[in-house]
Amino acid sequence: MKILVARLRLIGDVAFTTPLLRGLRHQFPDAHLTYLVEPAAAPIVRDNPHLDEVIVVPYERGIRRIVSDLAVARALRRRRFDVAIDLHGGPRSAWLVRASGASRRIGYAIKGRQWMYTDVVPRPADLAPRHCVTNQWDLLAPLGVGPCDPATYPMEMVEDPAAATRVDQLLRDAGIGATHPLVVIHVSAGNPFRRWPAESFHDLVVQLARRDPARRIVLTAGPSDAGAAQRIAASARATLGPLAAAVPDLRELDLAELRAIVARAGVYIGGDSGPMHVAATTRTPIVELLGPTLPERSRPWRDPHCFSVTIDAGALPCRPCNQRHCAPGDYRCLTGITAERVADAAERALAIEVHA
Repeated sequence: MKILVARLRLIGDVAFTTPLLRGLRHQFPDAHLTYLVEPAAAPIVRDNPHLDEVIVVPYERGIRRIVSDLAVARALRRRRFDVAIDLHGGPRSAWLVRASGASRRIGYAIKGRQWMYTDVVPRPADLAPRHCVTNQWDLLAPLGVGPCDPATYPMEMVEDPAAATRVDQLLRDAGIGATHPLVVIHVSAGNPFRRWPAESFHDLVVQLARRDPARRIVLTAGPSDAGAAQRIAASARATLGPLAAAVPDLRELDLAELRAIVARAGVYIGGDSGPMHVAATTRTPIVELLGPTLPERSRPWRDPHCFSVTIDAGALPCRPCNQRHCAPGDYRCLTGITAERVADAAERALAIEVHA
């Protein structure tokens, strides 16, 4: 049997699909599994042990996308898939799954696109208190795959040996060794509804450094706000004065390097974004900051024995929301989270001895 799995676009969403790959491999041990993904998230699945093949679809616009997609469609059709699963539901992924020519095509019941599939599965409401992994797992039901749980089917991303070597050298060059408890804090997110204020990150870094000057606190950021890490780090160093060495200035990391440095940290701290879900593929303790998103939907999907804690502002009449307009206008779901609460959670995480 040949199975195509398609999930385009965002890093976190692709990470959420990795439990399904283990589920498919368990159900169909002899199947040839192919994953269709765009370049930004390709490192997540490139070395996945349950996949036989990864096809990276160029992210193009306009006429170039049409030309590219036609070429991809021809390549998919040549592979003669028996089953194609659209884990996205967007117009592009639906068309590519249809164009693959697979005799069985599984996708969500989305108005205007249902006709492209042979098996249609109800799609939960966007704000439903149900985890994204569980939502996508629904698409395996037509194949007879049973229920999932994070202990049996965790999210996975294999460490890239070359990226690990680069990160180890980077840490050595920064003077970070075994005597320095490592904290990784991701300070950006794809939209303002998931972005804790820069001032709060500044206060958190200062508190963590003052509580233990031996710590080394690495700040990272994504392309949505690439300069955020440098700005917050510089501000924290200015406040810390003699303790400024606690906040080293490292270069920008790619996705594989980010995964490698998180795996070497004592704790990862960040909002509901792709890097947080990449962090969940390690055993490193996680402190997740949630704004409008419910923990039932976006908590770290991992072995329950791994330390994970979500911190939010509590029950609010406007939470959850569709993340398009802040009704109160003050992003209180984010500003209601204090740096002291996050620092205390990080302390609990750092006290844990993590076994690989």
